[in-house]
Amino acid sequence: MAQITAAMVKELRETTGAGMMDCKKALMETDGDKQKAIDYLREKGIAKAAKKADRVAAEGAVGAFVDDAAKVGALVEVNCETDFVANTDKFHALVDKVAKHIAAENPEDMEALNASIIEGKPVAEFIKESIAAIGEKIDIRRFTRYETAGRLTSYIHMGGKIGVLVDLSGGTAELGKDIAMQVAAANPSCIERSQVDPAALEHEREVLKKQALEEGKPANIVEKMVEGRIGAYYKEVCLLEQPFVKEPKQSVAKVLGDVQALRFARYQLGEGIEKKQEDFAAEVMAQVK
Repeated sequence: MAQITAAMVKELRETTGAGMMDCKKALMETDGDKQKAIDYLREKGIAKAAKKADRVAAEGAVGAFVDDAAKVGALVEVNCETDFVANTDKFHALVDKVAKHIAAENPEDMEALNASIIEGKPVAEFIKESIAAIGEKIDIRRFTRYETAGRLTSYIHMGGKIGVLVDLSGGTAELGKDIAMQVAAANPSCIERSQVDPAALEHEREVLKKQALEEGKPANIVEKMVEGRIGAYYKEVCLLEQPFVKEPKQSVAKVLGDVQALRFARYQLGEGIEKKQEDFAAEVMAQVK
């Protein structure tokens, strides 16, 4: 049995909104597995978290660049060690410079990006010099580059905590910004139903089935209930089916009209990176010794 710490309970509570004791029990029942604990709480009707909601851990910023013609753009996440550095103008200028460079050079992968030349030197060397100047470790974690015959729009939220790059078949700059803000706020995983991950869909069906059985529903109507609730799942994960954030009575598909949403990239700073749990008392004692 895994040791269930207060930090694990706190993190699950922040993710699901469930009570502390419910979270502790869920973690005990699932041997400390956070995702299984989320499913356990949902099956018991205690939480409604439909997606993994990993805690944002890394410092840094997400930056974007779109050229004046709205045809070429890039989204990039650059990490550093502290929030202090992440909020400086110098660090944000570096992130913006890297995003513009990616759009211009079109590197195939991270290795190609590091080897490409920026300001007369390889990007890898440019980052090393920046580390020396800023005084912290800096990593370019990931990037996306789009080139389109349609219209690209970017949106950066909360100074680089979330970044979005959207490719539409046309439309206005205002429409592009609205859709980019939609992606930032509602975090869809795909554009339409055909793009939903089959494994994720099957997982959702299983959770909803157990949830219905926990509610005491007759087995012969559980399947119909599950199919009905899957519709709500599609509205959450499919961009076109989501309620439009600026006018929830309309769907995103309705707002787009004849304009097609071709693709999008959404980066949330630090997503998927496990945060190191600091034990301050232990750290102090270690220094004393």
